[in-house]
Amino acid sequence: MGLAELGFGPGDRLGFWLPNRLEYLVAFFACARLGAVCVSINTKFGPAEIGDILHRSEAKGLLLASKTGGRSVAETLAAIESPLLDRMRHIIDAGDGLTQSPLEQATLTPFSSLEQAAPMEACSGAANLPMATFTTSGTTSAPKLVLQSQGSLATHAVDVANSLSLTGKRHGSLQALPLCGVFGLAQALGILAGGAHLVLIDPIDVPGALTMLQEHPIESMFCSDDMIDRLLNATDATPPFKALKEIGFAAFNSALSDITARADARGLQLYGLYGMSECMALFARRDALQASEDRMKGGGRCVSPEATFRVCDPETGEVLPQGEAGSLQIKGPSLMLGYDHNPQATNDAFSEDGWFITCDLAVDEGYGSFEFLGRMGDVLRLGGFLVNPLEIEEHLQQHNSVSAAQVVAIETPRGPRPFAFVVPRSGLVNTNALLEHCQTLAKFKRPIQFEVMENFPVTQSANGTKIQRAKLRDMAQQAFDTLG
Repeated sequence: MGLAELGFGPGDRLGFWLPNRLEYLVAFFACARLGAVCVSINTKFGPAEIGDILHRSEAKGLLLASKTGGRSVAETLAAIESPLLDRMRHIIDAGDGLTQSPLEQATLTPFSSLEQAAPMEACSGAANLPMATFTTSGTTSAPKLVLQSQGSLATHAVDVANSLSLTGKRHGSLQALPLCGVFGLAQALGILAGGAHLVLIDPIDVPGALTMLQEHPIESMFCSDDMIDRLLNATDATPPFKALKEIGFAAFNSALSDITARADARGLQLYGLYGMSECMALFARRDALQASEDRMKGGGRCVSPEATFRVCDPETGEVLPQGEAGSLQIKGPSLMLGYDHNPQATNDAFSEDGWFITCDLAVDEGYGSFEFLGRMGDVLRLGGFLVNPLEIEEHLQQHNSVSAAQVVAIETPRGPRPFAFVVPRSGLVNTNALLEHCQTLAKFKRPIQFEVMENFPVTQSANGTKIQRAKLRDMAQQAFDTLG
């Protein structure tokens, strides 16, 4: 009732800019009851990104904690261009640490005062109403705002709970991913839908995760391969944690291709996942009982019995046979309503016969399962073939001087060619030795140039650390053009 007393009702937008706290989930379900919309904001975003999201989503309120990501929220909001906040009327502080509103045009309300309001008797929520927006991971322009409905989120939560066999069981799951992203929110809603226990910690907090895993009977969690690597390195115990049995994960780091085998050796089972903002995370998952090399792969079977997929030729649109790589297209109850305030982008995202075009490269494995190979934008078209850069990267990482590798395509007078960035294991990397090492690859897959780096450029996303491949492509093209 507290939000209703502030004037929030069906269709109104409330920005959620706070870390993993109970207040996040309480306000989220309050919005659902009101028919209002949660506008998800990554706590790592800066003033420009926050202002853009609040402005384009037409949010009239902002739920925050007094300090977000170690920064002063007042200083961050003050750095946002004022026209971007012209609709902002309410600041709700879940930290109860602000004494005055950081925005002249907005009133300040402590979250604790909302909790004291009388409960609502009526419910304005409905399955077809918009419920939450999430930003896409675009790098060349402002990210699109994906709009999910109450029905899509609720149905997906039940499907996740059933797929993970959570219903009717005492089960603890560690919430190590931020609730502002679809990966974290899909986990939280699925755990709650199954009636299991959810343990909240600050996102990507390895020390906090270690403490919780060692002290509490937590059986599952979801995270990136990078976080799993850090957790395994933090303890020598086998099994490494008190009750943890399995982890659903997304693979962001090609240098950790052995992560499932390492975990298996320690008595911990990992399984790959697939998802995106437009269809929610955990859209598909691997079976925890599969062989290690299969559980490492992204994709798997759809968690919803009503969801399906097909793999098509990216140029002709024809459905491809099993085993042939192409563009992944999907249908299912967890698909978005569309891109908020962007009907043209929404229309462009679907095929003429109603399939959502994911822009991902995949292979139909048969038996209702697919393997996610990578983003179509990252796929290399070399020698007339579609090539997953991971294939070349893993080959380079087999050389004893290479710790990590990233491969992108550049334009040359002879057509697209691969260009490799490598991080040395220690000391220097002999590029002539790498050229020799690549002679066992098909000629069109051999990198035309190598560049040694200390670290790859990265972006901190809501789900973990992602390598900026677009930036690497620009760097590679410039390096090639400079050398002529």
